[in-house]
Amino acid sequence: MKALTFGEALFDIIKGTAHLGGAPLNLAAHLAKLGAKPAVLTAVGKDELGKTLLSRAEEMGVDTSYILIDEKRPTGTVTVELQAEGIPIFTINKGVAWDAITPDEREFEALEAEEWDVFCFGTLAQRSEENRKTLKRLLSEIKAKHFFYDVNLRAGFYRKEWILSSLEHCTILKMNEEEAAQISGMLFGTTYACRTICRLLTDRYPKISVICITKGPEGAAVYQEGVYEEIKTTPVEVADTVGAGDAFSAGFLYTFLSGYGVSKAASFASMLGTYVASKPGAVPEYSEELMRGLGILE
Repeated sequence: MKALTFGEALFDIIKGTAHLGGAPLNLAAHLAKLGAKPAVLTAVGKDELGKTLLSRAEEMGVDTSYILIDEKRPTGTVTVELQAEGIPIFTINKGVAWDAITPDEREFEALEAEEWDVFCFGTLAQRSEENRKTLKRLLSEIKAKHFFYDVNLRAGFYRKEWILSSLEHCTILKMNEEEAAQISGMLFGTTYACRTICRLLTDRYPKISVICITKGPEGAAVYQEGVYEEIKTTPVEVADTVGAGDAFSAGFLYTFLSGYGVSKAASFASMLGTYVASKPGAVPEYSEELMRGLGILE
C-alpha cells in the first residue's frame, strides 16, 4: 500500500520534551509501522530540528524524498498543554517551514508520475496561500485511488471555504464528534446527530464513499452506502490523546485498503487509537501484545 500525506511536520513540545509530530507525519509513521509504504510531502528548516526530523522519519520507515528543505524558515514547533484526561491545547507557531510546501516543477512531476493508493490531507496546512496552491494542484493532478481528508480543526486556523473545497475532493472523510457538530452547523445551520450528518454529507458530496467519526472513549462510527455503525472500544487510562486520531486514521486506511470492510477497519483503527492514547507522544513503540492483537505478528 502506497500512501502520500501532505501538510505539517513539526515537533510537539509536551511537558518540556520534544516529540515528533504533525498529523501528516504521525499518520505516515503509523502506516509504516503497519507495513505500508508512506511518503510525506512537507517542509523543514535548515536547522538541527529539521535534521533530526528527517533522520527520525527515515528510521520509522517513512519515505523522506518529498520533504523539502526551507533555507529561510525554521522547522515547526507546537507547544502542547495537557488538560484533564490528556486533552491537548495547542499553541501553533506561525511562519515556519511547513507553511511553504512549494515543490518545484521537477518535484511536482515526480509526485504526479507515481500511482498512490491514497493521498491524505487535512485542514491546518491550508492556513497559508502557498500550501493551498500546492494542494489544489495535487488534488487535480495526482493519481490516487482514494483521497483521505482528516478535518482535524485547530482553533483559529481554518475557514469555511477550505473545508468546503476539501469535502468536494475527498473520497474518505474522517472527523471527530466535535468537528462533525461544527461542520453540521456550518453547512446545514443546525447540529444534527452523527448518523444524519453522514447522510447529508454524502448526499451533498457524492465523491465521499466512507465517513469515519471518532468519539474518544466511546469508540467510533463508520458510514458507507447508507449504513451507519457504532464501534465500541475498551476504556484505557489516558496518558495523552496526541496522535490517537492519526493512529486511528492509519489503522483504518491500512485495513480498508487491504480489502477489509469498513466495520473491520474501524474496529482495527479503534484498537490502535486507544493504545496510542494510553501512551505519551504521538507515535509510541508498539508492544508485542498490541501487534499480535492487530494481527501483525504471526
